[in-house]
Amino acid sequence: MSIEKAADTLRSGGVVAFPTDTVYGIGVDPFQPKAIQKLYTIKGRSENKPIPILVGSCQDVENIAQNLPKIFFQLVKQFWPGALTLIVEAKGLPVQITAGGKTVGLRMPNHPIALEVLRCFAGPIATTSANKSNQTPATSKTQIEQQLGGLVDLIIDGGETNAGTSSTVIDLLKTPPKVLRQGEIFVEVGTPQS
Repeated sequence: MSIEKAADTLRSGGVVAFPTDTVYGIGVDPFQPKAIQKLYTIKGRSENKPIPILVGSCQDVENIAQNLPKIFFQLVKQFWPGALTLIVEAKGLPVQITAGGKTVGLRMPNHPIALEVLRCFAGPIATTSANKSNQTPATSKTQIEQQLGGLVDLIIDGGETNAGTSSTVIDLLKTPPKVLRQGEIFVEVGTPQS
């Protein structure tokens, strides 16, 4: 398993599959439009659906998001790294990532391999679950191979992922913030923060 090889594959516009704390993800460099297009094609994903981004550091967040509300930092402090995706205002990302919108979903995974890939790549990674759209997300290398075959350039085998449940998604641009998908982490929002 070569983390360096994964980072090089991402830099060259390739698609890498790797385990996260929820399910396996397939990721690309979010600043390479051709690579992003590959993600949509591999998954058979509607191009109206934005692609979330995994971050490994505060610097990653600052490079791709802006006007972050106070609750963002409160939730990050409590739940990151972890299975919580926060939708915030995007900055400087290709239109394919945001599907023409102004927002992006950010998450810091709580998995050593995913974090090591992010660290070695030294930037955020546009990542969506490793499966065809409307199919069950893969929780092992075997499942990725069954669903996506040779469409992925590199698969990092981290064994079976623990959760098999996707991340919780919260839209922080709504007032009060709105839970769009209840996942691995149970979060109640919309109540005043003390």
